[in-house]
Amino acid sequence: MARDLNKVMLTGRLGKAVELRYTPGGNAVATFSVATNRPVKQADGNWGDQTEWFRVVAWDKLAERCANLLTKGRHVYIEGRLQTRKWTDQNGQDKYTTEVIATDMMTLDKKPTENQGDEEWSSSAPSANATRRSGTDYNEADELEPEDIPF
Repeated sequence: MARDLNKVMLTGRLGKAVELRYTPGGNAVATFSVATNRPVKQADGNWGDQTEWFRVVAWDKLAERCANLLTKGRHVYIEGRLQTRKWTDQNGQDKYTTEVIATDMMTLDKKPTENQGDEEWSSSAPSANATRRSGTDYNEADELEPEDIPF
């Protein structure tokens, strides 16, 4: 079986504030747009920027982190995958939209206020270094003792 790849990495600026909503099941979903620029040679021989806009959707904890950290104009790195949705409009016409489903986010500029958290990297999935303990909360102050290592 062949393996396929659907991975998107963007750096750009937010076009407007993040819109945070919750599904009836209580899941957070954030939507926002990111503008990317690339240099293009114009007909007159001068160089200019061509802007592309991407609609980004983030879910759960990542959605809440995006809503807390991102504001219009923030420089951001987004990693995720492309997904196309189909729906039928009021006139019975099929409509499609392609979105970036974010899996990771990192701000690339300084925080606008000191009230925001120090963490600027966020992920919807646990990192390879994440520790999961059943029945207890993980505390960064916990120390790992050699006898706790299972091998």
